[in-house]
Amino acid sequence: MLSKMGRAYRETALIKLIAIGLVVGIVLALFVPFVIPVIAVFGKLFVNALKGVAPILVFVLVMNALSQKSESSSSMKPIIQLYVIGTFCASLVAVTASFLFPTTLNLQTEGSTITPPSGIVEVLQNVIMNVVDNPIHALTNANYIGILAWGVIMGLALRQCGDEVHAVISDLAKAVTQVVQWVIRFAPFGIMGLVADAIGTSGVDALLGYAKLLAVLLGAFFSVALIMNPLIVWFKLRMNPYPLVWATLRESGLYAFFTRSSAANIPVNMSLCKRLRLDENIYSVSIPLGATINMAGASITIAVLSLATAHTLGISVDMPTALLLCIIATVGACGASGVAGGSLLLIPVACSSFGISSDISMQVVGVGFIIGVLQDSCETALNSSSDVLFTATAEFSQRTNLKAEDLVPRLTR
Repeated sequence: MLSKMGRAYRETALIKLIAIGLVVGIVLALFVPFVIPVIAVFGKLFVNALKGVAPILVFVLVMNALSQKSESSSSMKPIIQLYVIGTFCASLVAVTASFLFPTTLNLQTEGSTITPPSGIVEVLQNVIMNVVDNPIHALTNANYIGILAWGVIMGLALRQCGDEVHAVISDLAKAVTQVVQWVIRFAPFGIMGLVADAIGTSGVDALLGYAKLLAVLLGAFFSVALIMNPLIVWFKLRMNPYPLVWATLRESGLYAFFTRSSAANIPVNMSLCKRLRLDENIYSVSIPLGATINMAGASITIAVLSLATAHTLGISVDMPTALLLCIIATVGACGASGVAGGSLLLIPVACSSFGISSDISMQVVGVGFIIGVLQDSCETALNSSSDVLFTATAEFSQRTNLKAEDLVPRLTR
């Protein structure tokens, strides 16, 4: 009986199992609330497992890719361009939405003790310092910029080694990838625990007070995901972008919505890129890089909440200042942490462009945590799904005789 159940579980599409886990989590949270602390453990285990394996996965795959082939580095330029363009366009959408639907905040929320970056210079300085971080410290603390840097350095150094060493590194990469696939197969249980915990611990009363702010944020997220990003893909490929857009939202965005961590979603995106038949030497670098700098959702959060603060305080924002905010939001988003709530700490950076003190802007950070149940989930879903979307778009644009059906080959688990 158990063997039959195990075989049925392995043979069932993972997306169907996740849907079942989602429904079960909601039902248990609503009708059997006393079991929430028990099943919430599954969600924590799943997210922690992803976070635990992701740094090793990134380091090994980047090192393997750069040690064996040299063409991946030249292929990164169009992907990085799409990352930056997508993040900047998202900030434009956010600023436009904030002007069309101005919102105000209740700034009586008790301030947080978290210390945010003091400015863009500090954000850039933190990035540089992360690059030269101790490799062991980078791995244990999930410093992905440092992990990427050391992966690149080790990969380039290992090019001088013989074929035997390259074969060992390649086998190690395959082994780590297999471990990740095992972790992902337990996603339905993790999703069940995460959704039950969210429903059981987060009431809706706090969200109702910020309904308009949430509407502006969610509207901007969906506009970028369903309009702006497809337009970018269409301009690049001149083909119907929506099959690829829907595939990335369904296969990547759904996971990220519940894990609320771009870093934790790296293994999921790696698996999706493999099933999209992309070049591993490219996506093994672009996906962890995207989890660090491709932050369209973060730029939306930074811009919308900063303008809401300005509207609350009666500060007039002209078009040049709004454009400056877009640039600040783009640069700041690239420095945001790939973990839950990482973008909120960059809000004071943008607020400082309006002359708003940190005491007030930190109250806005508190507002962000109040609405984070939906805001952060949707933000992360947009961030993470666009990592795969732009990686695939850049690679497909280099292929000759590309057909529409080639954009989304049959996805198999």
